[in-house]
Amino acid sequence: MPRERGPRERLALLPVSALATALAVVVAARLARGPVAPAPREAAGAASSVSLTASSAASGVPALLGRPVPDAGARVPAGAPRTLHGDPRHTHRSGASGPRSARVAARIEVGGPVAAQVTASPDEKTLYAATLSGALVAIDRERGAVRWRVDLGERVYGAPLVLEDGTVIVGSDAKKLFAVSPLGAVSFRLELDGEVDTSPTLAKDGLVVVAAGKSVVAVRRGGDVAWRFSAHGKVYTSPAVTDQGLVVFGSQDDHVYALAADGSLAWAVDLGADVDGAPAVADDGTIAVGTDKGEIVQLDPRGGIRARTSVGGFVRGALSVSRSGDVLAGTYGPVPRVVRVSREGTLLGAFVVPGTGAREFGIHGGPLEDASGTLYFGAQDDLVRAVGADGALAWTVKTRGDVDGSLSLLSDGTLVVPSEDGTVSLLAP
Repeated sequence: MPRERGPRERLALLPVSALATALAVVVAARLARGPVAPAPREAAGAASSVSLTASSAASGVPALLGRPVPDAGARVPAGAPRTLHGDPRHTHRSGASGPRSARVAARIEVGGPVAAQVTASPDEKTLYAATLSGALVAIDRERGAVRWRVDLGERVYGAPLVLEDGTVIVGSDAKKLFAVSPLGAVSFRLELDGEVDTSPTLAKDGLVVVAAGKSVVAVRRGGDVAWRFSAHGKVYTSPAVTDQGLVVFGSQDDHVYALAADGSLAWAVDLGADVDGAPAVADDGTIAVGTDKGEIVQLDPRGGIRARTSVGGFVRGALSVSRSGDVLAGTYGPVPRVVRVSREGTLLGAFVVPGTGAREFGIHGGPLEDASGTLYFGAQDDLVRAVGADGALAWTVKTRGDVDGSLSLLSDGTLVVPSEDGTVSLLAP
């Protein structure tokens, strides 16, 4: 069984503003983790495979990352994101058009590094940031100031889930799941069996599903457990929910699991490596995950492997799915990049980001796609980037820390940027 490797060994906890600091963080992480394991075995049943090595990143792979946005058929969540990547399928699409220039309208200090996506209240007047200092912070968007904060007892790596009534569900490494009212009152604290390192997701039946240690747990609105499923390894992926109600997640036991609405196992598939890239579900039901073998694997709704694509680096954050049906993902080193992969498994293009050469340095998660097809993402070089539908870099914004959390786009086009420098930035539309 593979040794567990947690986010603490992957994400810098202090701002990284220079190469020397970045290298120091990487070395510390590698020492904590130990030697990198040999490449895992190949899994059977691959429909197709495309290889991307570090040497071919600049010459053998198309540089173009953009692709025209189709005008029909794709489903886009309404309003600002209230969950990781905007919907239970984790598509990470927005109906708004994001900033066309790098103008920072506000930069709010929240009292601790933010490594998770910032989510919004239903009326978008309040933003919710979870910090590595162990707090849930409510930001008054109009004033650009902190409204209240709630102590969660330990670090938080997952995006807060905001329910339709404004209740915020968030977990922490204190092995607890919390429900917090819009006024900052804690309505329940649920003790769980392990650290809650990922984002909660709303299932089809209204239950909240969340990973805690090696388990995925479904929780009722009152705070009691409806069901629990245990994997054989740590679960570092936020569960995704398909249109049919399947709860899908990956584990460090090398498997992708799909659970029925009652928590029973629908299917499981062995991919031969830790599955730490949270699933994203396309409009046609295809399920994409990322692995520590440096692959994006696409599965059909019954768990059959449709395609495997090698992308040359760990895929550890939540994946995205563009309106055109392509899978979008961030990768780690030695050459960090954002990649675009077709539903057939063809590597369509990559946008390379300067790295340190280390395998633990890179881009944590897939980019956000706006209404025009522009992609927005952050990286561990402290930068936020906008890449147009033509594949060209439109602009960058510098923070003072890693940008590992996914970005959020509000209805008016304001881009919300979490940073491990302890700030949440609002970029004007």
